[in-house]
Amino acid sequence: MRFQTLRQLAELCRSESKTVARLMIEEQVKETGETREQVIRQMAEYYQTMKEAVRRGIEQPTASRSGLTGGDAGRVASFAASGDPSSGREASTAMAYALAVSEVNASMGRVVATPTAGSCGIIPGVFVSSQERFGWPDEKLVEGLFCAGAIGYVIANNSSISGAEGGCQAEVGSAIGMAAGALVEMRGGSPEQAMHAVGLALKNTLGLICDPVAGLVEIPCIVRNGLGAVNALAAADMALAGVRSVIPSDEVIGVMLSVGRAMPREHRETALGGLAQTPTGRKLTEQLRARKRSGSDEQKEPVQP
Repeated sequence: MRFQTLRQLAELCRSESKTVARLMIEEQVKETGETREQVIRQMAEYYQTMKEAVRRGIEQPTASRSGLTGGDAGRVASFAASGDPSSGREASTAMAYALAVSEVNASMGRVVATPTAGSCGIIPGVFVSSQERFGWPDEKLVEGLFCAGAIGYVIANNSSISGAEGGCQAEVGSAIGMAAGALVEMRGGSPEQAMHAVGLALKNTLGLICDPVAGLVEIPCIVRNGLGAVNALAAADMALAGVRSVIPSDEVIGVMLSVGRAMPREHRETALGGLAQTPTGRKLTEQLRARKRSGSDEQKEPVQP
């Protein structure tokens, strides 16, 4: 890739009069040796998988294998459609769709890691809800995924997208930044505005720990995906309104790395701290361990705290 930082990415786009998506497609062609049609086709397949996960999560709510989670996406979607959600119908829909994809992941369904399975709901939640809202064709969303990919490439190579290495800020935080920056571009913002959206988004998740109850990608991961989609919408709106990340986005990425390294082991995907070690978290963990010891791998009714 010809860029290693968000600043370099924006400068290339400006000097060559290209969108982030277009530049990333060209870079991907050079990196892989595949044709433009091939790399776009593959990304289009990823987007179809995302849309199918949204549909399945909303229309066919399924409890997770553990029984800990399931059905919340449908509840939020129903409330958004028939109630008067405080966050507005559009944000609530994005939230519901993000929950839906995360629930599909928890039930062993097919998802796209964006950038990880633990944060797989945020980009689909933002993208699919925005497509429905603005009437965009699939091609526009596929281009948006290339923009998100360019942002994710910079974050992964200058910080981390691993919860085990950097906490949930590295997974959910990165996904929020990727979704926010891509949404800015899809809505006509400049590359510079898209990069500011990334910084604004990442600032809001600095220090977010990874504390999965029973070590499963369910509690609090699924809810964080839903709220992360709303955060991405807010960061995109701020950037489009002209709000700038006073601390340059590349510096925010660097801070995310240092904060992740400073986190104690208990807060980096070990289930040894945070919500996983609350009285309820420990109780749920023990119930699941007891079930495993009994030798039953069948999906059960929801575990009760």
